[in-house]
Amino acid sequence: MIKLKPFLVALVLAVPSAFAQSPVSGRLARSPSAVTGFVKTNGQKFELNGADYTLVGLNSYWVGLMNLSPAAMSSAFADMAAAGATTSRTWGFDEVTRDPGNAYYQIWNGATPTINTGANGLQNFDNVVAAAKANGIRLIVTLTNNWSDYGGSDVYVTQILGAGQPHDFFYSNAKVVAAYKNYVQTFVKRYVNEPTILAWELMNEPRCAGSTSSASASCTPATITSWASEMSAFIKSIDSNHLVSVGDEGFFSIPGNSNFLYSGGMGVDNVGLTAIKTIDFGTFHMYPFSWGQTADPVGFGDTWITNHTVLVQRALNKPVILEEFGVTQSQFDQVTAYSKWYSDVIADGLAGDLIWQAGSTSVTNANDGDMVFPGTSVYTLVTQQAAALKKRG
Repeated sequence: MIKLKPFLVALVLAVPSAFAQSPVSGRLARSPSAVTGFVKTNGQKFELNGADYTLVGLNSYWVGLMNLSPAAMSSAFADMAAAGATTSRTWGFDEVTRDPGNAYYQIWNGATPTINTGANGLQNFDNVVAAAKANGIRLIVTLTNNWSDYGGSDVYVTQILGAGQPHDFFYSNAKVVAAYKNYVQTFVKRYVNEPTILAWELMNEPRCAGSTSSASASCTPATITSWASEMSAFIKSIDSNHLVSVGDEGFFSIPGNSNFLYSGGMGVDNVGLTAIKTIDFGTFHMYPFSWGQTADPVGFGDTWITNHTVLVQRALNKPVILEEFGVTQSQFDQVTAYSKWYSDVIADGLAGDLIWQAGSTSVTNANDGDMVFPGTSVYTLVTQQAAALKKRG
């Protein structure tokens, strides 16, 4: 998630060995739980062991990044499970250029990355997986970020190619792509036989431009779609058990439309990305106020949800999920907005939803204004939505 200020929308319906790493086998502490079998897709639905799987829950990017104890991690997932959540989305990355003395997953020395497999690295993520597993929660794991939070893709570009290079070289430069594949291979192989992982996600909110770095003149939706095709096929070649998604915001690329949400100007074509053979389900995000939709934010959300249900999920016969959405209470009444959007998901037949973002009785320092905490009226809505989606099937 990141928040920008755009304009109003016209509504319309084999890795190089040069990278340092430590081999790991991916052993996890085993806890009794109901997490067995791998989630699959069947047409517009998710399935688990031959039955419908309801994908509903909350984002919790922070669980593996806040130096939490295993008990605090378990408490966070227990809160989600108590609300009826089945799924949570979390970050599986943290790029650093110096040792921060706490959790991180990859450290760079010049152009050479070293994956941290120690207690504050991938072993820490082992604890995330074990805590989710113990509470019956499945994880969508995002493997890098378009934005600079926790390093992200610009670290790859800057460390390998130097400062000032276009953001989109992450998608097209052979050395950068190889470095990312190296990280992905190590991370994915560690959990290849772990059913707690629901899906691997290529990037949080890919765009041609990043937080501070600009796009090259040559970046188009085809740039990111080609990269997503290559990376998703790469993951499938080393892990046939897990689903793969892109993690994009759901922007369309419609010729002649000048609005950034529909024009392809951000480098995103949600239809093209979701249509990739090795992408199992589509994603879209929804932040009306961050995207300039202040006149009628609830109505904008109605149309945004319907567009993705009709133009992507039904057209491609693949599941699509509302993967991030939110308003702060200072922007708009959350209960009013979320009640309507949740009912839209149910009525339209969208495959699932994940609110941004989970609060926990054990964690408050990741609150960006969108966090929802147990015992609040918004959390009650999350609980009601989980029950309604499970009932709908």
